[in-house]
Amino acid sequence: MNEAKEALRNIEQNYKLFLQQQFTFIGALQHTRENAHDMIRPVASISQVQSYMDHHCNNSTDRRILSMFLNICNDLSKLCHKLETVHSGNNITNGILERCKMLLSHSNDLSAIRAKYPHDVVNHLSCDEAKNHYGGVVSLIPTVLDCMKEWVAHTEKLPRRALYNAN
Repeated sequence: MNEAKEALRNIEQNYKLFLQQQFTFIGALQHTRENAHDMIRPVASISQVQSYMDHHCNNSTDRRILSMFLNICNDLSKLCHKLETVHSGNNITNGILERCKMLLSHSNDLSAIRAKYPHDVVNHLSCDEAKNHYGGVVSLIPTVLDCMKEWVAHTEKLPRRALYNAN
């Protein structure tokens, strides 16, 4: 359990670095969408970001920030699977992990999700960007981090015998 909490802290630290570069991320998405001639539909999935990076990214700054986003998503996905092995689960914790896995699915449509308070990632976007293009993709990581913190909180309330270590 401590190992999982440490992994979550490390992901949060990486996310804080990423968050400082949100405008660079939005710029990279804008550039790659232009290169892909894909300006109408929103950035709605992890696989779409991956495709933009793989096929339409022309500079190292854009590639670096898109890669950073994808790496954080991948780390969250790995942690989600690790959490399943650490805890035998109950309805609440299993539901939280299922939500995380669904959100992190590469084909999941992210366009409708929005990060809730205290996250202000969507507030940094213009109204058009938030509503129509990037609101879901910038909301993904904070939403999943909140779910994982909720999982930790619920798990820590459970009796010790409900936990087992899968190391």
